[in-house]
Order: sequence, then structure tokens, then C-alpha cells
Amino acid sequence: MREITFTVPCYNSEDYMERCIDTLLTADEQAEIIIVDDGSTDRTAEIADNYARNYPEIVRVIHQENGGHGAGVNAGLAQATGKYFKVVDSDDWLDPKELKKLLKKIKQWEEHDVTVDLVICNYLYDHYYENKVKRMGYRNVFKENQVCGWADLKQFRPSQYLVMHSLFYRTEVLRQSGVKLPRHTFYVDNIFANQPLPYVESLCYLNLDLYHYFLGREDQSVNEKVLMKRIDQQIRVTKMVSVCTDLEELQRKNPKLAAYLVRNISIMMAISSIHLLLIGTPEAWEKREMLWNFVKNHDRRLYHVLKRKTVSGLTYLPGRVGAALTLTGYRAAQKFYHFN
Repeated sequence: MREITFTVPCYNSEDYMERCIDTLLTADEQAEIIIVDDGSTDRTAEIADNYARNYPEIVRVIHQENGGHGAGVNAGLAQATGKYFKVVDSDDWLDPKELKKLLKKIKQWEEHDVTVDLVICNYLYDHYYENKVKRMGYRNVFKENQVCGWADLKQFRPSQYLVMHSLFYRTEVLRQSGVKLPRHTFYVDNIFANQPLPYVESLCYLNLDLYHYFLGREDQSVNEKVLMKRIDQQIRVTKMVSVCTDLEELQRKNPKLAAYLVRNISIMMAISSIHLLLIGTPEAWEKREMLWNFVKNHDRRLYHVLKRKTVSGLTYLPGRVGAALTLTGYRAAQKFYHFN
């Protein structure tokens, strides 16, 4: 069995996919690379097939009709044979030296018969063309290099989350969780980073600056204007994350993990609510009301926690005055934290 399956969903990625794949190849035969050509219309399929031809023991290619990023992840997971599963977006890349350290650690666990369901590493926001890098680590949340459980979790900072870029799930855990991402939908990384967590029993944080998340394209989904354009997809993912776990049962078993997931749902509700207010049409106001009612009808306890005890409640204030207060607070936070 290979240590890691890397899945690289590609759609019209000819300009940057080689940078990504070349860094993964440094793992040699300790990893397999599954390139998913998601109905590309440029040279992506040709480039992918060249890699499979040149590295037949390492690279496999899946050609499929366009289904979006989630469909690419699903296809890779369905065929993964590695012990761990990692999604690497085609415009991102890994640090080869840090990757070797990770592989060495996985080997050590195997030699000592240690099972780790989730490996967490650092990721970097890489403003590639500006030569600026912002590191996102977890030293304040986890003890380094120690296999632990959710009871050992410490406090996350407001800007900290377990995101797809930082996570290496054991492949069997992902399959047990039943995670399946929707087609033709952006923001599905939120589902991938949340739904499987209750199935994780053991985890380990490695202080490795491994994943480089490329920033610089105007069409990236985190851009405010793009998010407003794709608000229906954001709402869809928010709903899916809010119902993917029995939070009441999880509260009894792993209260720290339950609190973390509620926090994530709160942030997603806030993002959806704020961008609906930014759109500002009567239809957008109605969608905000429908989103909150969806949560209320599914889990009344979660609804009251979100409304009264989390930041998302500040994005669901009544009337035009409440909306104005919400947007004023949002712009102030935007200026302070420099997001979007």
C-alpha cells in the first residue's frame, strides 16, 4: 500500500498543473497521484496523459465529463489505494522537503503499529507573483508530534480552522464517513473539512509548512464579488454542513469537537447572511430568512445557539437597521483582518 494518494482535480489547468504535479512526484513510489481531468477543453488531458506515460508506476489519470471540483475529489477517493488521502488543487503545490519529513513520520508510525486517523500540517497563503507568504499553523491548538484525541484540543484563534489544505485523512476514515461532494458546486472543501471529523479518533499535528495555497487570480472563489455571484452554492454548502453531523450526540461523546463544528457552522451562516445583505434585493432577503428557517426546522437547539451565542447571530438582526449594523461591523472587520 502507498503511504498517500494525491488527487489533483484539473479543469483547464494547463498553465500551472505541472508545477503542482512535479512537487508531488518527489514522493516517488511512496505515493500515487491521481489526476482527474474534469472535462477540460485545453491541453490539460494531454499533459495528464504524458505524466501517466512517463510515470506509469505513480500516476493515473481519470478523464470524466465536467462535474466540478467535488466530482474530481469523489473520483479520486473512489480509486484511492493509499493509506492517506490528500486533495491538492491544480494551481497549488507542496514543499518537497516538508513532504519527505511527513512521509518519514508516516513510516515511523507504521513501524510502531500506531494508527493516526488525521494528520494536520501547516499551509501557506502564497501570493506567488508578489513574493508574499502568510503562514497558517496550529501550535496553539495541538501539541506538536503527539498522537492525541479531541479531548486534547486547545483554543482556536478566530482566524483558525481545519481546512482541506491542512488535512491528511486516513482513507478508510473518509470512506466510513460517507463523504460525497456535490457536483457543479463551489465551496465543497467545507464539507470535506467537517463531515469526516466525528469519525476521527486519533490525530497528530506536524509543524510542517507543507501546502502552498496560490493566491492571485481574480476569479478565485474567496473573492467577495465572486462569492456574491455564487451565493446559491454557498447557501447549499452551508445547509449541508449544518446537517451532516448529529451535534447532540457528538456533544456527549466529544464536546470540544462539537463546539468546534458549531463554530464553523456559525461562520458559514455569517458569510452567507452577510453576502445576501450585500446583494440587498428582496429575493436575497428572502433567501437569508429561508436559510435560517432551514436550520431552525432541522435542529432548533442549534438554531438558538447560532442566533444567541455565536457571531452569526449578529448577521441576523431584524429589519433595515439590523442589516445596516451588520454591514457596518462586517466592513470594519474586513478592514482590520484584511480578508476578501
